[in-house]
Amino acid sequence: MRKLLPLFIILLLCNIAWAQIPSPKEHFGFNVGDDYMLANFTQTEDYFKKLATSDRVKLLSIGKTEEGRDQPMMIITSPENHKKLARFQEISTKLARAEGLTDAQAKAMAEEGKAVVWIDGGIHSNETVAWMQLIETAYQLVSRKDAEVTRILDNVVILLTHINPDGQELVANWYMRNPTAEKRTLDHLPKLYQKYAGHDNNRDFFMLQLKETQNVGRQLFIDWIPQIMYNHHQRGPAGSVLAGPPYRDPFNYVFHPLMITGIDALGAAMINRLIAEEKPGFTRLGGSVFSTWYNGGLRTTTHFHNQIGLLTEIIGGPTPETVPLVPNRLIPNGNTPFPVTPQKWYFKQSIDYSVSCNYAVLDYAARHHDELLYNIYVMGKNSIERGSKDYWTLSPKRSDAIVAAQKNDKSAQPESGTPAPDPFGMRGGIPTKYYDMVLKDTNGRDARGYIISANQPDFATATKFVNALIRTGILVHKATAEFTVAGKKYPAGSFIVKTAQSFRPHVLDMFEPQDHPNDFPYPGGPPTRPYDAAGWTLAYQMGVQFDRLLNAFDGPFERIPYGELQTPSGKIDAAAPAGYTLSSRANNSFIAVNDLLGAGIPVFRMPQGIGAAEAGAFYVPASAKAKSLLEKAAKDLGIIATGVAKKPTGAMVKVAPMRIALWDTYGGSMPSGWVRLLMEQYHFPIDVIYSQAIDAGDLKKKYDVIIFVTRAIPAATTGRPEGEYGGFGGREPKVEEIPDSFRPWLGRITADKSIPQIKKFLEEGGKVVTIGSSANLAYHLGLPVRNALVEMTNAGTERPLPAEKYYIPGSILRVTLDSTQTATWGMASQSDVYFDSSPVFKLAPDAIAKGQVKPLLWFSTNKPLRSGWAWGQPYLQDGITAFEAPVGAGKLTVFGPEITFRAQAQGTFKLLFNQLYSTNP
Repeated sequence: MRKLLPLFIILLLCNIAWAQIPSPKEHFGFNVGDDYMLANFTQTEDYFKKLATSDRVKLLSIGKTEEGRDQPMMIITSPENHKKLARFQEISTKLARAEGLTDAQAKAMAEEGKAVVWIDGGIHSNETVAWMQLIETAYQLVSRKDAEVTRILDNVVILLTHINPDGQELVANWYMRNPTAEKRTLDHLPKLYQKYAGHDNNRDFFMLQLKETQNVGRQLFIDWIPQIMYNHHQRGPAGSVLAGPPYRDPFNYVFHPLMITGIDALGAAMINRLIAEEKPGFTRLGGSVFSTWYNGGLRTTTHFHNQIGLLTEIIGGPTPETVPLVPNRLIPNGNTPFPVTPQKWYFKQSIDYSVSCNYAVLDYAARHHDELLYNIYVMGKNSIERGSKDYWTLSPKRSDAIVAAQKNDKSAQPESGTPAPDPFGMRGGIPTKYYDMVLKDTNGRDARGYIISANQPDFATATKFVNALIRTGILVHKATAEFTVAGKKYPAGSFIVKTAQSFRPHVLDMFEPQDHPNDFPYPGGPPTRPYDAAGWTLAYQMGVQFDRLLNAFDGPFERIPYGELQTPSGKIDAAAPAGYTLSSRANNSFIAVNDLLGAGIPVFRMPQGIGAAEAGAFYVPASAKAKSLLEKAAKDLGIIATGVAKKPTGAMVKVAPMRIALWDTYGGSMPSGWVRLLMEQYHFPIDVIYSQAIDAGDLKKKYDVIIFVTRAIPAATTGRPEGEYGGFGGREPKVEEIPDSFRPWLGRITADKSIPQIKKFLEEGGKVVTIGSSANLAYHLGLPVRNALVEMTNAGTERPLPAEKYYIPGSILRVTLDSTQTATWGMASQSDVYFDSSPVFKLAPDAIAKGQVKPLLWFSTNKPLRSGWAWGQPYLQDGITAFEAPVGAGKLTVFGPEITFRAQAQGTFKLLFNQLYSTNP
C-alpha cells in the first residue's frame, strides 16, 4: 500500500486539475453555439487562462495588438510532448528550411518529430463561427480523453491562435448590446474591426505592416513553420454549407506540386469525415471562387512557404438563418458530392461542422506526421536545388512563346496527310524543338538571385522591402565590403537574396512579375474574376531597384539571422555651413521634414534642384536644432542629409504644414484606414472627416486639403450614395439604431448636399486629392475630361467597354510622368502603379492649352502591364490616369491608380505626400 500511495496521490491531483477546468457553459453561462450568444475577447482570454492550467496546454502572448491587447496562442499537445517542445520546434524549422540535411537525416528527424498544425480563428471578426469554434476546439482538446484525441495529442503539436482579439471585443459587444436576444444583429458595426485594415487584415501577410500580422508571421515563418495551417472564415456560396479544399485553378506556377497535392489530401480528409458524419453541403474546386493564385492572405502566403494552407468558408452565426434554395446546387457532382437541402440553420451546426473539420485535419496529421514533416523537407530541398541550377518555371507566357516559335518558324514543313480525328486530345502535340527553343533559352532562365544595391536613391524603402522578406522567413545576406558581380560594382551594405533556399516560391513571387492566365470560361466569354489581385510584385510596388542575376555568384556576403530586421544606414555631413539637402526620392525624407516642421524649423523645396539634388529636393538651413533632428533621422530612418556650403541661389519655396482632412464613413473604409496608418507612420497630422461635417460646409475655415480615397465619391451619372455605389457600409442604419457617439459618422457623400460644399471649398482656395474611383468628382465638377474606356453603340451613345474587350483586375502597370512637376517630385519618369480597374481619361482638345487640366500620369505604350493580368491593354495607350485642375482659387488633383494601395505601394506614396504641404515662394 505504501508503494501505491504516491500513485494514488498523483491520480487524485490529476482529478482535481481536471475538475478545475470549466466547460464553456460553466465559464460563459452558455454553450458555444447557443443561438443569440457570443463571447467577447475579455471573457475568452480569461477562459483560455483557465484552460492553461491543464498540463496539455501552454498559453503564450505572441505580441500586442494594435489596440494593446495580448494576442494569444495556445500550444496544445500531450504532457510528454510538452517536455520536448523545444526539440519538436527545432525539428519543424530545420526540416522546413532543409539546409545542410541529407535525406537520411531528414527521415530520422521526421520520425522523431511531431506534426505541427496551426488552427486559427477570428481574423474577420464579423465571421463569428471562426472565433467561437476556436473556444470549443480548445476545450475539447483539453478535456476529451478518447482514443482519437489521445492519438492526436501524442503525435501533433497544435498551435491554436487568435488572429484579431480587438475585433472580437468590438463585434461581440456590438451584437450583445441589445437585451432582447431575438433583436440582436451583427449589422452596422460603426468602425473597422481591425483598427486600420478591417477585412484587409487578411491581405497583409507578405507585407506584415500590422501588429497582429507581424505577430502571426513570426510564428508561421520563423519560430514554428507548421506543416499545416488552417484558416477559418465565412461564408460559403449560397446553397452550400461550406467551401473548402481543394480550390479552383489557377494556382501560382512557382508552387511545388507537393503543396498542391497536400491540399488535395487534407481536403479529402475533411469531406470524407463530414460525409461519414452525415453533414452535407461541402463544396470545393469549381464550386466556389477560392483559388491558390494570390499571395498576401493568411492562408495563401503559407502556400509560398511549402506549407499546406487550408481555408474553409462556412455559413451561420448566432442568429439562425436559412439555407437558401439554389436549384443547381442540388445536383451532386465533383464539386459538391453531397449537397445540402434548404432548411433552417443554427449556430451550433456551424460550430459542429468547423470542429469536425479541425479533427479531420488533426487526425490526418496524427496518422501522417512523419510524412508531413518529410514532405516539407522535400519541397524545401527541391527549392534549393532549383535555385542552384538553370531552371525555367512553366507559365502561360512560356507556353505562348512555344506556340509563337512554331508559328514563326519559316523552315517548318507542313505535315502530309490528314490527321485522324482526336476528340479527346489523346494524341497530337508539336515537335519538341520548340520546347527547347523556349525552355532551354539561357536568357529565359529563372534568377539565381537578386542584388539590392545600397546606392539607390531610396535605400531606406528598399530596406523596408528586405524587412518584409525577413519577416516572412526569407534568408537574406548583406555585403560586408564592396564587391563586383557580372562587371558591376556594388557597395558594402547591399542586400543579396538568393533563390537557392527553401522558400524560393515566395522569393520569386516578391521579385518577379505574376503571369496570370487569360482566364475565360469559354472563347469570347467574360473573364473569370480573380479571387483577389492578379499581380502584386512587391519590389515593383515599392519602387525597389534590383539586379536579377541568372548565373551563380558570390562575394563578401554575411548571412543575416532569420527574423533579424535591418535598419538602413543614413548619414549627415559634418560640415554644412549653409544647411542640408534631403532627397525627395526617399520616402523617409517626408518623416524628417514633418518632424522638422513640427519643431518649428524652416524647410524649403527647390523646384530646380541643386547640384546632384533633384527637382523638389528639400533644403534645411543650418542650425543646431536642425542638425540634432537630422542626426536622429539619419540614425533611425536612414536619411542622408547632404551638406551645402552656400545657401542655394535658385528659386525656393517654403514648406508649411497643411490642415489635412481624410474622408471616412460610418462602418469604416479600408482604403481610408490604410491611409490613416500611412499618415501616422510618416508623421502627417490629420483629422478624419465624415459626410455630415462635409455637408455642414465652412470647410476652408478648418482644412487646407481633403483626401478622398477610392469609393468615397459616387458616380456622377447615378448620384447614388457610396453605400449603394459599392462601398463598405451597405444600407445606412436608422439613427435610433445606433449609440449617440457614432451618429456624427452617419451619411454618405451625395451629389445634392456634399458636392456643392466640396466645390465651394475648392473655389475658396482649398485643395482636394482623390484616389481611385473618387475621380468621379471631376465629372461632378464638369471638368473637361471624359472616360477613355468607352465605345460607341449603334445608337451613337457611349458605353463602358465590355469585359470581353477590356478587363484589368488588380495588377501593376507602368506609367510615364514628368518628374519636374510639383505633384510628381521625387518620382522616376517611368514608374509602376497599382491599377485595379482604375479610371483613365481623355482630355478635351484645348483643355491643356487653356490651363484647365495638367496631365500627371499617362500610358505611353499599348503594353503597360508589368505584373498580373491586363486584357485589352491597347485601349490604355495615350490615356491620362492622373491630372490636376484649377477650380476657382483651389486645385483638384486626381489619381486614378491606387497610389496608397494597402500601404504596399510605397513607390507611389510621394504622389500623395507632395500634395500635403503648402509651398509658397
